[in-house]
Amino acid sequence: RLHLVTWNVGTASPPPDVTSLLQLNSLGPPMDMYVIGLQEVNSRITNFLSDLAFDDPWSIFFMTVLSPLGYIKLSSVRMQGLLLLIFVKHFHLPFIRDIHSHYTRTGLYGYWGNKGGVTIRMSLYGHTICFMNCHLPAHMENTEQRLDDFEKILEMQFEGENIPSTLDHDVLFWFGDLNFRIADHGIHFVRESINNKRYNLLWEKDQLNMAKKKEAFLQEFIEGPLQFKPTYKFDLYSDVYDTSEKKRKPAWTDRILWRVKNLCQRASKEGKFSEEQTISVTLNNYISHMSYGISDHKPVTGTFGLELKPLLSDPLVTLNPEGDWSAAHDVLMSYSAVPEFPSSAWDWIGLFKVTFRHVNDYVTYAWVEDDEISSNKDSKQVYMSAAEIPDVGGEFLLCYYSKNLQSIVGISQPFQIQPNRMLIEKDLTQEENSWMQKPDKLESFNEF
Repeated sequence: RLHLVTWNVGTASPPPDVTSLLQLNSLGPPMDMYVIGLQEVNSRITNFLSDLAFDDPWSIFFMTVLSPLGYIKLSSVRMQGLLLLIFVKHFHLPFIRDIHSHYTRTGLYGYWGNKGGVTIRMSLYGHTICFMNCHLPAHMENTEQRLDDFEKILEMQFEGENIPSTLDHDVLFWFGDLNFRIADHGIHFVRESINNKRYNLLWEKDQLNMAKKKEAFLQEFIEGPLQFKPTYKFDLYSDVYDTSEKKRKPAWTDRILWRVKNLCQRASKEGKFSEEQTISVTLNNYISHMSYGISDHKPVTGTFGLELKPLLSDPLVTLNPEGDWSAAHDVLMSYSAVPEFPSSAWDWIGLFKVTFRHVNDYVTYAWVEDDEISSNKDSKQVYMSAAEIPDVGGEFLLCYYSKNLQSIVGISQPFQIQPNRMLIEKDLTQEENSWMQKPDKLESFNEF
């Protein structure tokens, strides 16, 4: 289950609540992955430079919401106002590999990043998946420029060996503020059609729908039905379309499309369906969220089911804590790796709280080679100093990070670290001593 968000946030700060946006109260099973594409994130130079050094406010906001629910930030990429975030449930981490990100500037003839695309790709259970968040040129007359820019973004190449081109991924998701407008119809006809919920009267004049009929490279992209009001342009904090002097004509600028490679290949074989379908994409929900008013755009979400035939069934590394863990003594962990695993001297095992936010959010870590204490053909043991173990205890995970693969390739089951009893007894003693002194102070106060 994948939940994808696209939202032009108009340089605003995060809203107080995103429960409905992320479908957190959904009665169905929880999402496995969240993909969040934002446009017009505040990119004033002071904000942008501070965001390069630290996580930006939107990333921190979504991590704060999702990490208590068992999601970690798998990857992110930022280009001025464009931001793409991907969160996944912990247990999928060992089966997500080859994560790469890229950005393509198209503003000012490719010199400025106010427009363009940010992209993240990965191998998910052995299938190649690519997510592309775009902000294309505005205004009614720039349809051709939008198409040219999208073609340029599609042509970008990820750095690294054996990484497929964008269109060679098994599944490609394309979304963002694509800025396509409703042609020909006047503003009164458009608004009247919207008021009467006769959206079908506008579909044929939607510039993206029109382009898909003519442009071959667009015809393989699929989109759900536009059964929601056009998402642009609204007065702030309202569901009223633009009342300013410009009175922009409403449009479905914010869109989510996808392309399944083997469907395209099968369709081109003139009805010969001998090739086995190993991945399928089902759109379960395609809606806008009218209650959010921080921007002149309404956010749009797509909830998908990805059905995968796993090409990877075992993690590269299996690891476990050994014995009881507490800060009273050094602790041990054991791990084993598959024979083909490309280990490195820079690999490490991190101790994480179960609500950790991202790969660098570890409590402590141990180098797998420097801190190794025993080894045999089946497994290896690594120690961690008691001084590094949290005294207060709690629920934790172990994660094996591969330097060569730049990702977590093994994760333990959650386990308990026992509180340090000596520390607790010391705290209790100090607390008792402080209370013993309080009656004297109270008596002195009463005498006064």
